[in-house]
Amino acid sequence: MMITTAPFVSRTESAQYRLYEFAKTALIKIFATPYAAVCDFYCGGGVDTDKWNDAQIGHYIGIDASTTGITEARELWESQTKPYTAEFCELDPCTENLEAYLRDKGVPVDIVCCMQHLQLCFETEERARSLLQNVASLLKPGGYFFGITPDSSTIWAKYQKVVEASHNKGASAKPNPVANCIRSEHYIITFEVEEEKFPFFGKKYQLKFTNDIASETYNLVHFPSLIRLAREAGLEYVEIQNLTEFYDDNRAQFAGLFHTFCPTLIDPRGKLPRAADILGLYSTFIFQKPDPDFVPPITTPIVDGSHVEDREWHSSGRRPQTSVDDEKNGHLDIPLPPVDSGKGILGPGPADQRFPDFY
Repeated sequence: MMITTAPFVSRTESAQYRLYEFAKTALIKIFATPYAAVCDFYCGGGVDTDKWNDAQIGHYIGIDASTTGITEARELWESQTKPYTAEFCELDPCTENLEAYLRDKGVPVDIVCCMQHLQLCFETEERARSLLQNVASLLKPGGYFFGITPDSSTIWAKYQKVVEASHNKGASAKPNPVANCIRSEHYIITFEVEEEKFPFFGKKYQLKFTNDIASETYNLVHFPSLIRLAREAGLEYVEIQNLTEFYDDNRAQFAGLFHTFCPTLIDPRGKLPRAADILGLYSTFIFQKPDPDFVPPITTPIVDGSHVEDREWHSSGRRPQTSVDDEKNGHLDIPLPPVDSGKGILGPGPADQRFPDFY
């Protein structure tokens, strides 16, 4: 009898890689402007240099804590003709004062981005605070800090469902240990410590996609703590959005781009039946450094029946900033949305995976 095995799928051919590449490219197209100065945290081997090239930026600063990553990024940039200037520095944004090192490297910058390793800083509060203070010190007034990170709201909600199912199964028998594994057709998530509480920092887990040989270790990013520490550093919260919603909001604008990266994952209606589970594991985050010289947009009176209301005239489709009240009793006093809206305090997440309140 002939035994067949499933064909090997390389990382660059995998669904999660292609979806991630689409999301990064779309974010860069939204925020990058010609001749902008960019600082890229955890730039790795320079995998996004072509994306910044297409955005026609003027200057690029690649930061990574890995000697190998910085060497590969520098060699890749030097081997190709790029229209922008570049600096590559082996530094850890979570532990070192970047402004002191980069004073002569082209700072302040218009954009600081962190496309893949924000979760590294959530090992401790000190590391997260250090990274966000570095962001604020490097950005020009009005500049943006954005990127992509695993969506802790989605992951923790899935985990809670596993825990609940485990408890229900053992309700009539002796108590079962707390479940620590989330299984999907596309991935397995395993928590290192079996517990039902969501600590704000240091909650480790392993994520392994079905076509990957090994798993990678992450920390859950507690979004309210991210917003709080960002505000303390002088950054304003703009938006945290699950990638499924990011795709829905931008698919008309980036339909051609998505088809380039993921032609087999989209149906004729533009939906993602084969990819929503993977896409829903991640979210975008956007913060901005306030500009004291910013002139508010012109308001246009809108006549609706018997009353007149003011509406901001937005020149782009970007959502307006969301304000955050002062912190009280160690937690952010973020007004909860109406119950039927489904928005959760730990982050948006897919509609069926959202929190109604703090855990």
